[in-house]
Amino acid sequence: MTSKPFGVTDGKEVRLYRLENASGAYAEVMNYGCTVRSIVVPDKDGKLTDVVLGYDTLEEYTGQNGCLGACIGRHANRLGNAAFRLNGVTYRLAANSAGNNLHGGVRGFDKRVWDAEETAEALVFSRLSPDGEEGFPGNLKVTISFSFDDQNELTILYRAIGDRDTVVNMTNHTYFHLDGQGAGNVYDTRLYINADSFTENDANCLPTGKILSVKDTPFDFTVEKPIGRDIEKDDVNLKNGKGYDHNFVLRGSGEKVAAAAYSGKSGIELTVCTTQPGVQLYTANFLTDRPGKNGTRYEERHGFCLETQHFPNAMACVNFPSPILRAGETYNQKTVFAFGVR
Repeated sequence: MTSKPFGVTDGKEVRLYRLENASGAYAEVMNYGCTVRSIVVPDKDGKLTDVVLGYDTLEEYTGQNGCLGACIGRHANRLGNAAFRLNGVTYRLAANSAGNNLHGGVRGFDKRVWDAEETAEALVFSRLSPDGEEGFPGNLKVTISFSFDDQNELTILYRAIGDRDTVVNMTNHTYFHLDGQGAGNVYDTRLYINADSFTENDANCLPTGKILSVKDTPFDFTVEKPIGRDIEKDDVNLKNGKGYDHNFVLRGSGEKVAAAAYSGKSGIELTVCTTQPGVQLYTANFLTDRPGKNGTRYEERHGFCLETQHFPNAMACVNFPSPILRAGETYNQKTVFAFGVR
């Protein structure tokens, strides 16, 4: 593992860490937002390819609104009406997305500089999220660790423990393009999702509480298909998100395959495994006209995210798995992004 300075923000140094394996493949992660800047893996011809969208400078990360590569918390995705009730108390949050709370608020985990520790096994980021930060109750000790092994698997471990009952739902918001970042839209990328159902969204991409079958809808990825095949279909859920921006209800419990993506051009395949109950497919519908790494430019649908998570808006939907973390209990979640070729 190596690291180098990547800039300064809020008077704190940001460092970019490289986790490289024996074959020369590597992942780059920074302590600003626990952000994945690059994942460089071989394609079918052995050419090293950067499959992650990102930026060249820290200033572009601190000024962005797309959460590129960042870890999200305390609560990823949306909480309706920017509030939730817990133990009879209503907690008010920042209404930073059409009257709802999105990705932890104005300064969530993605906009903080974390402490970093290099161990033999992993790169470990940690911070104390103080009581009341972004409106959430309780002091919360958080660690997020990254490891990258010789099988080209990036493993992210999330851990948190608090001194008061609170809500926790962490994810990673990396945008992928398996032909290489900056390669245009992802319509031809083939995708499988291990889900028979998804959560219905309203016009502001907030889950309503209804769980719908994917059968005979554009949301059926139970058999691998190109992302672009049905993305323009006349479907109210697609129109609400300008494309895919939906939580899928994963089959099975414990650690399981959430999704798999494949590029016929590069031969690169990505398999996502997780302990989380859901995964958000987001097709970068609002990523418009911004500079990317190495002189590239990004437009809408130039990447896709597979955000493993608890279901959005679960505090208002009693039929969803609960994101409540009780005082003294430990939040533990794991997600693996495994790369190969076929």
